Amino acid sequence: MTDRDFQPYRRVSPSRLRDRARSVWAADDPDRPPVVSDLVVAEEVPPPRVAEALGLDADALALVRRRVYLVEERPIQLAWTYYPAELVRESAIAEPETGPGGAYARLAELGSAPVRFREELRSRMPSHEEREVLRLGQAVPVIHVTRTAYQADDAAVEVNEMVLDAAAYVLEYHF
Repeated sequence: MTDRDFQPYRRVSPSRLRDRARSVWAADDPDRPPVVSDLVVAEEVPPPRVAEALGLDADALALVRRRVYLVEERPIQLAWTYYPAELVRESAIAEPETGPGGAYARLAELGSAPVRFREELRSRMPSHEEREVLRLGQAVPVIHVTRTAYQADDAAVEVNEMVLDAAAYVLEYHF
């Protein structure tokens, strides 16, 4: 399949974040669910911008989930999701399989359910590594999405940094 034959993947917001019983992907393109590849779950000191957003000290640990998402065997997204390690260390969020409803359902079980989200999007050219992993041509940009999830007391409980192949996505927003 060539890039021209690939039908763009539709990412639907904010409805993708409403139903805690289903994965956020369930609201997108149900006929083409993405496959997770290269999943790594680890505790590490996050980048300063992430530590600041999560309210962590500069040397505090975050649990990070790194992965590549594929649709029809094509890599379309890289994702790095950070959580305060102290909050999620003993939960299924620290396991490869987070269970039904994903990480947001597990956060709710911990008493830290996200009640609002903030997303920032910017278009840019990919790094060399991003171009290789996403198998991008030289002139294909990426969309960098940073989503922060906040619990009821307005504390951030998740920062998700995603790099999307701009040619592989349609971003749909409802207001």
